[in-house]
Amino acid sequence: MSDTPLRPSSLISTVYGAFLRRLGGWVSIADLIVLMAELDVDGPAVRSAISRLKKRGILEPERRGTNGYRLSPAVHPVFDEGDRRIFGSLEPADLADGWVMAVFSVPESERSHRYQLRTRLTWLGFGNITSGVWLAPGRLLDDARALLERLGLSDYVHLFASRYVAFSDLRTSVSSWWDFPAIQAQYAAFTDTYSPVAARLTALDAIEPAEAFRHYTPMLTQWRRLPYLDPGLPKELLPDDWNAVAARQLFQQLHAVLAEPSLRHVESVTELRKATD
Repeated sequence: MSDTPLRPSSLISTVYGAFLRRLGGWVSIADLIVLMAELDVDGPAVRSAISRLKKRGILEPERRGTNGYRLSPAVHPVFDEGDRRIFGSLEPADLADGWVMAVFSVPESERSHRYQLRTRLTWLGFGNITSGVWLAPGRLLDDARALLERLGLSDYVHLFASRYVAFSDLRTSVSSWWDFPAIQAQYAAFTDTYSPVAARLTALDAIEPAEAFRHYTPMLTQWRRLPYLDPGLPKELLPDDWNAVAARQLFQQLHAVLAEPSLRHVESVTELRKATD
């Protein structure tokens, strides 16, 4: 597992997103506690995390002979979008495809929306040019539009499809709009944590499903932040020592080895099955 503490609610979200969605989207609280114990999360912490996820509208209680929780239908599009972002190749954008620019103005009386916009645009991978002006590769236009509409923030924002014309050196400017050192530090932390895991697991003839689950769930939880913070900028604009490629290859290697045995383990514990193979 990662040496970086991961919040129980983040691990539970990963379990639902990676496994339980494929098994109907519901699990009993008892089985979830068993699964989370394998990730060193105790029962009280699981119940506390579930309470927070319920308040956020991510989980809904549902009894099926025993108490359990299912994913709220409202968050299914969010998880689907996450799949595209997390498991996509995220090859660098083409500079010729241009940019999407978000310009917003929020009245002082509604400044909480201003904070929400900054937070969400950062999470989506936008860089901050100046107050109220944010930029991302053009391919994020549809994601930005869907996110702003879903959060009820579209009335405050103008989205533009644009291209850079003049006057400064774009590579220099981009390095001030995105926090490259912070992004690279997260890629480095991921690589440092999971390179030894990959080296050990690839030497095995077979991986036990329970062991796969114990590695895969925190690994995916740590990784899934990165394809959002890093929008996949054109390679011409990236630092020479950009370390995303090696980290992405490591993630793809571990995903290929661990994902399916992890799912089999969850099926074994919960006795749930995919509707179709």
